[in-house]
Amino acid sequence: MQHTALTVMNDEHQAIAAMLRSLSMLIAQARESHRTPDFALLRAMLFYLDEFPERLHHPKETQLLFPRVRARCPELGALIDRLDADHTRGEAAIRGLEHALTAFEILGESRRDAFEHAVQRYSGAYLHHMAVEETQLLPAAREHLSAAEWVELDAAFATHRDPMAGHPAPDEYRALFSRILSMAPAPIGLG
Repeated sequence: MQHTALTVMNDEHQAIAAMLRSLSMLIAQARESHRTPDFALLRAMLFYLDEFPERLHHPKETQLLFPRVRARCPELGALIDRLDADHTRGEAAIRGLEHALTAFEILGESRRDAFEHAVQRYSGAYLHHMAVEETQLLPAAREHLSAAEWVELDAAFATHRDPMAGHPAPDEYRALFSRILSMAPAPIGLG
């Protein structure tokens, strides 16, 4: 049986991965063409990563999914601790990226390498984090959580409305997502 929570998490992981790959692609294209990237677009993409995954996706995993899996699969305690620590570091990591982007925009080429390396570290860590969830945590959840636990998780995750995962953008975010979609390269956008 496919659970709404698993579908939402999978869809959101795909959207996050696509955003991270597009971010890296934009940076590489700018470097190859010897130009500065579109800073406004990069800020919009980082804002998305902060606003949706950090503030919606991670808290539900940390508060709802992880405790249930830990209770059913105590042998995964160390793994869950690492995933939870990743979530805790997420806000500081995105702030660091935003700072590195601002430094690059204001101070110029002397800060390009630092920003590019920060993006690569962040993207690599994030992609690894999601792979661990998908290959170790979610299969354990699928196998060991009860039907009643899935009802609660499905209801909680069904409230997610990440526009990058195929949902209509809420009014306040419509301009943000229009900008990202129109200017970013595939797989995120049409640019």
